[in-house]
Amino acid sequence: MVKFTSDELRRIMDKKHNIRNMSVIAHVDHGKSTLTDSLVAAAGIIAQADAGDVRLTDTRQDEAERGITIKSTGLQGERDGHEYLINLIDSPGHVDFSSEVTAALRITDGALVVVDCVEGVCVQTETVLRQALGERIRPVLTVNKMDRCFLELQVDGEEAYQTFQRVIENANVIMATYEDNLLGDVQVYPEKGTVAFSAGLHGWAFTLTNFAKMYASKFNVDEKKMMERLWGENYFDPATKKWTSKNTGSPTCLRGFVQFIYNPIKQIINICMNDQKDKLWPMLQKLNTWLPASSALLEMMIFHLPSPAKAQRYRVENLYEGPLDDVYANAIRNCDPDGPLMLYVSKMIPASDKGRFFAFGRVFAGKVSTGLKVRIMGPNYVPGQKKDLYTKSVQRTVIWMGRRQESVEDVPCGNTVALVGLDQFITKNATLTNEKEVDAHPIRAMKFSVSPVVRVAVQCKVASDLPKLVEGLKRLAKSDPMVVCTIEESGEHIIAGAGELHLEICLKDLQDDFMGGAEIVVSDPVVSFRETVLEKSNHTVMSKSPNKHNRLYFEARPLEDGLPEAIDEGRIGPRDDPKVRSKILAEEFGWDKDLAKKIWCFGPDTTGPNMVVDMCKGVQYLMKSRTLSLQHSSGQSKEGALAEENMRG
Repeated sequence: MVKFTSDELRRIMDKKHNIRNMSVIAHVDHGKSTLTDSLVAAAGIIAQADAGDVRLTDTRQDEAERGITIKSTGLQGERDGHEYLINLIDSPGHVDFSSEVTAALRITDGALVVVDCVEGVCVQTETVLRQALGERIRPVLTVNKMDRCFLELQVDGEEAYQTFQRVIENANVIMATYEDNLLGDVQVYPEKGTVAFSAGLHGWAFTLTNFAKMYASKFNVDEKKMMERLWGENYFDPATKKWTSKNTGSPTCLRGFVQFIYNPIKQIINICMNDQKDKLWPMLQKLNTWLPASSALLEMMIFHLPSPAKAQRYRVENLYEGPLDDVYANAIRNCDPDGPLMLYVSKMIPASDKGRFFAFGRVFAGKVSTGLKVRIMGPNYVPGQKKDLYTKSVQRTVIWMGRRQESVEDVPCGNTVALVGLDQFITKNATLTNEKEVDAHPIRAMKFSVSPVVRVAVQCKVASDLPKLVEGLKRLAKSDPMVVCTIEESGEHIIAGAGELHLEICLKDLQDDFMGGAEIVVSDPVVSFRETVLEKSNHTVMSKSPNKHNRLYFEARPLEDGLPEAIDEGRIGPRDDPKVRSKILAEEFGWDKDLAKKIWCFGPDTTGPNMVVDMCKGVQYLMKSRTLSLQHSSGQSKEGALAEENMRG
């Protein structure tokens, strides 16, 4: 039975200090979705008995069949005594879907990092942590799949402690590497309550706080002191009833964590496995506790993750593109519900009616309401220009609750929201503000940690289905933050994705959902390459003009480190003011100032990371031959000498 209605949810939405927006991130198969179920069960969206099997956030059939999460999904919940609203987004762990993780992180302020206690910190754990800290998201950690220690590996307490200690240390090394001054110390410590231990499948979890509360009165110390004793080099000898910082060597002298936490749980699990109910009940009464996963994890999120009001103060620099002292930046910084609307759409979610999409995102300032007329600033919008700018009314504002959606009148800042009626104008992501706020700058576009390099060509089996394919590709490009759909010069339709699994999911969506089942033929996947030179050419090449009167001399050399990236990011480009551009090239990349003013063109397509520079001195009528050589160079950098692939650098 759901414990709250959409009206109650809407009421808590105004308490910006009681909201927690968080994503669950981890390596593939470390148990995110299963753990998310335990949290959802606490909110009453699914039955407690089903938690761990439903994987409520895996809303697609292929997710259920493969047992992996593919798309990010949102949820909400509350906590006794004080009402808290937790917007939880479960995200995929597979590297092919890390663009989904980026989209989830942008609209959350905290992250629950899940690590399998046996496999430890893996490659993708590091990738998602790096992404999270880059977006200034504060992490808390849970060491998951604890049941494996007891049932599968049957390790003793000291060995288990060393394993957990190593996992936490590895995670902290990564966090320290990508630390940000504004976030402060983001490392996690069990004795401070920022690490939980969980078994998502069985639905139990604890932080040291649970046990410190229980034992504090017994040892006549306060909870904080007790927590410190339950981790690290603290040993207790029941024979002498004394705590020491070294193991005395006595067989009864054990580490605090092992003696008071690990062994009691192990004992209870063994009793259950041997079906000794007569022993179980007295023991549970004596302990006076059992460990529902939801209460430990919710407590960790509420006490150790920031509310939007707190997080947006230090995130505003990362988010807002305009001046950081204007009215919009201040509204985001203060999470001001009465300020101008600033809303970032991070993802388009296909709706149940074919071909329509919800625009899912987060309100950073102001309020969005049904019927509100909004300015839509797309990713290519430049302030002051009309390009990629639209005005449209929001038809409905919707809040997401697992598999169902509830319409509400309006949604204030600090919350996630889905909007209906804007899908014709938003391709992948956009910034929304009020219709009259003409001087607002957009919110920064997301940086993905992978790029779409695996490409396939698609065509229709039946030629008459071509319009369906074109329409389907448009919808596919909307539905996924990363996929790129293009038409080659040869007329082929190309889909590019992050990897083969990503492409497979995209093609399945294209055929089943966006083309109504019309059949398509798919070529083998190809990975696009780039060609470059490693050092300056050892001789100059010469070519004569068609009338044999002019000679052009060329040589090639690699661009300086970091310069191609600067061109990709748009810091340096063909439209820049030559003075500004030559200053950057001279100061950052060591170019000669005069040469930096004589760049003829960039290529391929006049914007790519290759340049033609005029080195001539005192030559007349040079500009007449410029147009010809520009066409040639731009085309030449599209087809390199080795494999006819694009050149770079």
